[in-house]
Formats: sequence, C-alpha cells, structure tokens
Amino acid sequence: MTLLLVQMSIVLAVTIICGWLARKLGQSRVIGEIIGGILLGPSVLGRISPHGSAALFPEASLHSLETLSTVGLILFMFLIGMELDYDQLSKQRSTAVIASGTSILIPFITAAALAHSLRIRFAPHGIGSVPFVLFLGIAMSITAFPVLARILEERRLQGTSLGTTAIMCAAVDDVVAWSLLALALTLIGKAGGSASLPIRLAGLAGYLFLMLGVVRPLAARAVHMRKKPGLSLELLGAVVAGTLASAAATEWIGVHPLFGAFLAGVCFPRVPDWQYALRARLDMITSVLLLPLFFALTGLRTRLDLLNDANMWWWAAIVLVGSVFGKMGGAVLAARWTGQSWRNAAALGALLNTRGLVELVVLNIAYNVGAFSPTLFTMLVVMALVTTMSTTPILNLLGIKGEDTPAEHPKSVEATAA
Repeated sequence: MTLLLVQMSIVLAVTIICGWLARKLGQSRVIGEIIGGILLGPSVLGRISPHGSAALFPEASLHSLETLSTVGLILFMFLIGMELDYDQLSKQRSTAVIASGTSILIPFITAAALAHSLRIRFAPHGIGSVPFVLFLGIAMSITAFPVLARILEERRLQGTSLGTTAIMCAAVDDVVAWSLLALALTLIGKAGGSASLPIRLAGLAGYLFLMLGVVRPLAARAVHMRKKPGLSLELLGAVVAGTLASAAATEWIGVHPLFGAFLAGVCFPRVPDWQYALRARLDMITSVLLLPLFFALTGLRTRLDLLNDANMWWWAAIVLVGSVFGKMGGAVLAARWTGQSWRNAAALGALLNTRGLVELVVLNIAYNVGAFSPTLFTMLVVMALVTTMSTTPILNLLGIKGEDTPAEHPKSVEATAA
C-alpha cells in the first residue's frame, strides 16, 4: 500500500506539471500527460536510474495501477458514450457517413497493405492475421472524440459547419472503431479456444440487443418518472453501478469491459442537467486521479530504446506516414467530394487525424491481449503523439478560426484531461 500511494503521488505530480507545460506551449494537456508517463518509464527514468526505476515501479506492483486505471477508463468511456448526440448524428448522417466511412476505409486498406510486413517483424507469436489486421486498422483509423471536442471548444469552432461535421464524423468513427474492436477481441478469444467463438459472437449479439432494445428504451421512459430535475446521489450511484455491470458483462462475454462502459453511455438518456452533473462529478475523479495512472502505465510500456537503429525508425516513419495518409487523406477526399473547399477539407482531415487518449486505450488493449509487441506498441504510441500534436499547428497554418461568441458549457468530457 505504501508503494502504491507513493507511485500515485509521483505520477500525479509529473503528469500535472507536464500537462501544464503542454498547455503553455499551445498543446492539449493529454500530450503533456502522455510525455509525463514516458518520462517515468524505461525510456527516460529507466535509462537515467535503472535501480531507482525498478524500485519505484517493480513489475509485480503494476497490477494494482492497472486495476485502478481500468476503473478510471470504464468511467471515462461511459462519459464518451454519453456525449454521443445521436439526434444530431441522424440529421448529419449523409456527410458523417461518407466522410467518416472514407476516413476509416482508407486507413484499413493502408493497414492491410502494411500488415504482412509488420506482422512478420513485430507481431507476437500466435496472433492470427485477421485479428492483427483488425487491431492495426483500428489503431490507424480511430479519432479521439473527446480530444477533438476539446480542441473545437478551445477554438470556438463547435458551432460552425466544420466543427459540426468533425464532431459527427468522430462520433461515427468511435462507434465503428469500438464495434470492430469488440469483433477483434471476440475473434482473438481472451478466454477459451476457437470452438467458443460462436458462443462469444452469440453472447455479443444478445448483449447488444439487450442494451439497445431493452435498456435504452427503459432508460428513456425513466426520464418521465423523475420527481426532481437534478441528479440525486442515489441516481448517480445507480448509474455507476449499471456502468460497472455493463462493463463486467462484456468482460465475461470475452470482449473488453471498456466496450460495455461505452455502450452504457450510449444508452444513457439525453437529459442535459443529468449529463452536465455526471460530467462535473465523474470527470473530476477520472481526469485528476485515475487517468494519469493510465498515462503512467502507457509510459512504462513505451520502450523508445527498442527503436535503436535506423531500420526501426524507418518502420516507425512508415507507420506514421501510412496513418496520416489514410486518415487525413481519406477525410480530405471525402470532404472535397461532398463540396467542401480545399481549406475546409484539409482542416477536417487535420481534426479527424487527432488520436490522443482513445488511441492509447486501443493500443493498451491490443498490447494486453498479445496483438502488438512492445516494439510495435512503441511505434504506434509515437504515431499517436505526433498526429495529435500536429492538429493545432495545421489549423493555425490554415488560419481556421471560430466564432467570436462566448464559450458555452463544455460538451467535452476532457475539459481537464485533454
């Protein structure tokens, strides 16, 4: 317990300082927090003081940090799902589907083209080609919805056509990516052999029907039964309990618990005062206390020392270029096809190329189930950092500015974590 408390204290101090410095440099806080985690890992602290690093973060102690960070991620993914505005998504479905579909399809084609070469060099033994392509395609195609929303809010773009289109595309990307991730986890089978695959698929289908066909309508009807407009402590406890139960259900099925938390958020009724209260109460503990532990774990798994020759950095550059070409290029082509100017199309591509925290969640899931080796994991973390850091400079270069109106209540749950 003493070691855990010391670890948490150091992690919080480092990520707070690095996040503050990142904001001063015009970047999102998540960039600084990721770099703070890398500073605590083997790439920096482990090279400066190997004995100190081993004493502070021994391998046996990481399980406690992982458990706490997983709880934080479950609450965070619930908030992400709760932020999806499916009414707006329905209204903007044509643009969102075309732009997001292209920005998913092209990265998947790029991932499929690179998969064989990456798999024979960097994939762990035993990973199948289809799950590997799925994990790699998801890593190259996902957009960090909360980080994107925070960038739009900071630049006063959330009320513009560009901002609305970007949010809708990111929402579709998130839904598709998490659905594909559920499929990949079901195929890889964290528990059981290939014979249990039909059972896992049937369980996943039954779970989706239960949540979307039963729980979501019942939650919507419960809104009319409320006696007070605010979110009571009892209701907050029930929401958290339901989220944890949904996460446990998907974990039991053989899919990651974060998918269950995300779908619980999707099923949550869209009551503005409830949503605002949940953001205010849950975001504080997740962003300030639990998510920094996740950044530290990511840093401890990021081994920049494994990229120790020109060949490794060459492959890292190929992964980066392929990711940017697929995601940003696909979005730009789709935006131009739907009539956008080159300037707005490039801005949309830059916004959707933002990966941030959600990318790290996917990478850690793939790492934990044995889909990515430490070397490939490090390459993809570098890609996530570079693509997220490039968003603000590209928007500045394009001269993209928002409306000169006061900012409203933040729509993003990353008001502090981004």
